[in-house]
Order: sequence, then C-alpha cells, then structure tokens
Amino acid sequence: MDVRELSGTMVKFSHISDCHLGGWKQPELQELNLQSFKKAIETCIKEKVEFILISGDLFDSAYPPIDILKETFSELKKLHDSKIPCFIIAGSHDYSVSGKTFLDVLEKAGFCVNVTNFEEKGDLILLNPIIYKNIAIYGYPGKKSSLEINDLRRIRLQESPGLFHILMLHTTIDKAKGTIPVDSIETELLPQADYYALGHMHLDFQYEKFVYPGPTFPNNFQELEDLKYGSFYIVDTEEIQSLKRIDLKIKEVESIHVKVNSALTATDQIISEIKKRDIKDKIVLLRIKGNLENGTPSDIKFTQIEEIIIQKGAYFYLKNTHELKTKEVEFNIQAKDTENIEEEAIKIYLEDNPSKFNELIPSLIHSLSLDKQEDEKIAIFENRLIDETKRVLKF
Repeated sequence: MDVRELSGTMVKFSHISDCHLGGWKQPELQELNLQSFKKAIETCIKEKVEFILISGDLFDSAYPPIDILKETFSELKKLHDSKIPCFIIAGSHDYSVSGKTFLDVLEKAGFCVNVTNFEEKGDLILLNPIIYKNIAIYGYPGKKSSLEINDLRRIRLQESPGLFHILMLHTTIDKAKGTIPVDSIETELLPQADYYALGHMHLDFQYEKFVYPGPTFPNNFQELEDLKYGSFYIVDTEEIQSLKRIDLKIKEVESIHVKVNSALTATDQIISEIKKRDIKDKIVLLRIKGNLENGTPSDIKFTQIEEIIIQKGAYFYLKNTHELKTKEVEFNIQAKDTENIEEEAIKIYLEDNPSKFNELIPSLIHSLSLDKQEDEKIAIFENRLIDETKRVLKF
C-alpha cells in the first residue's frame, strides 16, 4: 500500500495493537510480552516517529496487575520524555462498560490521549477528531462479544477538510475474517479515511487502506506456533514503500509435533524426538496427538519429559494434548439400584483402565457438581469451580 497516493501530507507514525500486557499467566512468557512491548517503544523512539497509535488491547483486562501498570507507565514515560505523543483506543479486553479503565489513568498522567470522542445524533454516531498538527485522528472502542459492530454501521466523521484522516478501530472487518464464523463490519460501510489503524484480529493483514499490524507478542499456544513473535508497523508517507513491518523477535520458537498410539511407549518416543532438536534458550511447544490404543494420557511421564527439556537449556516449555484421544470404553452394567449407576460405572472403568489418575476421579466429580449459590455472580462461581478443581489436581 502506498499511502502517498492517499494524501499530500507527509507524516511518519507507528501503528501498534493487541499488546495484551498481563495476559500470560506464566511469568516467563509475561516477561517476554513486556520485552516485546519495550522493544516496540524503543524502536519508535530510535526511528523518531512523530506519534504512535495503539489500536486497542494495550492491557489484557480493564484492571491489570500493579506490576504490569508500573512497567507500562515506565515505557510510556520514555515516549513522553522523547516528546512522542501516543494516541489510543480501548479494545475488547481493556474496555469497560462503565467507561472507566486504567487507560484513563494513563491519559490523566499525560502519557497518552484516548481519541474516543463521539456524540449520537439521531440514528448516527458522529466521531469528533483529535487534531495533531495536520492530522485528524478519530477512534471508536472495541467491545465485548463484538458489540461495537452494529455501532460502526452508524458512524460518521466530523468533517476536517484538508487534514490527513486516521480512523482507529478495534474490530473485525469482513475482508480479513476469512471463513471464521464471526460478525464483522463491512468495509464499504465505514466512512472514508486516509488510513485505518485496526486492532483485534491477531494477524498481519492489509487491504487497501485497512491495516492490522498483528500483536506485539503471541497470546496463546496456537499463536506462538503460527506467528513465532510479535510485530507492528511504521507508516512513512515519504517512502515508496509506505508500510514498514517491524518484527519483535525476542526468543525463537521450536515446535515439536509427536504422534503417538500407545501411552506406554509415548514417553520414550517424545524424549527421542526432543533429543534431536536444538532447543537451547528457545520456547518449546510440544504438541502431542494420536489415538491411544492402550493406556491413558496420565501414563505419559510429562515430569520426566520436562526434565529433559530443562536439561537441554530451553527457555520455557508448553505442551498441548488436545488432539490426544483415548480408546472409547463401552459400559455394560447391571445395576440393581439405579441410584448407584454412577458409582458402579466408575468402579468398572477403574478396574478396566488402571491409572494413577483414577484416584482423583471421585474428588473431581464432586468438585464439578458444585451448585451456583443464589445471587452469586457467574464469574465468582466459575472461579470457585476452577479453584476447587485445581485443589483436587494439586495445581
């Protein structure tokens, strides 16, 4: 995309999105997430961009942990000291229905400007711009469950003749969603702008003037496999290639896929594959799949596998066993008392499928049968259920 064809304005800015600071629960990956964000800020300062756009989900929640806030404040202060303005909108993760989030704190401290400024006029939503030099920046926040999309079909821009128009949105556009069955905004329904700074979809995507820069760091196992590392864009209208992708490579990712058919031999098979790889200082993604003809996943010695990975000097290790299936068990139970059918089924299963995991089954069933208390919020009930399950599994 050549932005120079879109406007006579000469400008150089950065487009960042979906940082999800505080999103990873593992300290090692949370640290890499922060390092990627720091590298992005450092690059922006070094490249002497005029301003930065963060198009949603700076944080993974509306109320991030205090340690994450401190680190974010420190980085945005570097921008402030370098006299580089930062313009931002809320995303679906750091958005709050109340409208109050820690983005307000950042703005109050003078570290960024939330460009969300609109008024409703009849059936329309009129976006008011934030004017910076000869740039008019408009924005509308992302919301939970894509609730912003119906609103986006009604937005219009307050006119700012002669200025370079940037529209910041945190949403899914129809041209980027592919075959994913989610709601999306039709690009032809959006008001005209010289650059659309998009966020929400974790992919590097360009369509005409619509740009997703990808996350600054992958946010889950699948994204680590697919993306390997984060990215953002620097837009310079003076260059022939106006868009410059900046890769945020912090650690290499080593994906190891192992297909197994026996839990009894799987451990040795997995370790053998690991020993073939150079995994020193890398993020190791171990994906195990297959149909087990004998044994169960609990028979695979993951502690032993992890020890080997650590010995070979890996930075961190994640495993995925979602595609690992066990042989279906048929029950033929003659129960005199139908009230004891559950207990009898469990007893027969344990006898036919011996495993260390079996001793946890009764406690797990009990923990999963907890009832939601009257007036108890769903989130609190879910957390109580998860905590009880973790206690049983000794996580």
